[in-house]
Amino acid sequence: MSQVHRICQQMEQTFNGEAWHGPSVLEILNGVNASIAVDKPIPGGHSVWEIVLHLIGTQGLLLNRLQGIAKELAPDQDWPPVPEPTETAWCETVERLEQQDKALREAVARFPDERLEEALVSGGSSAYDNFHGYVQHNLYHAAQIGLIKKMVVGT
Repeated sequence: MSQVHRICQQMEQTFNGEAWHGPSVLEILNGVNASIAVDKPIPGGHSVWEIVLHLIGTQGLLLNRLQGIAKELAPDQDWPPVPEPTETAWCETVERLEQQDKALREAVARFPDERLEEALVSGGSSAYDNFHGYVQHNLYHAAQIGLIKKMVVGT
């Protein structure tokens, strides 16, 4: 099995499920509605919705890097504002997160193993570090979402 294939498996597990560490991003989002997603139980902290939008921004950043685009995220791309908090808008946000994760995994799956140690963009970190960074980033924010969800709904 190639290294890229193993990385894609880790990306899949930490996003969709069956990771050994615990709930994936989508598993932890199960049961979250717009009301829960917009709540900010920690003063000065982020809401679940803000975190999901941040994950979308990070996915876009990595997709750009895979295309050789070195542009960093603007603050409103890194932490975009939450739209009008409706159930429809929340479902669209989660759907976008899922679609972009799938597109990212497909792009990574096409990445050649022999280039994993090369920088994705000039002056940047290796493809390997970017791909594993994505996995780590998902886990970090899944844990945050889990804590926020527990504070809001108690489970």
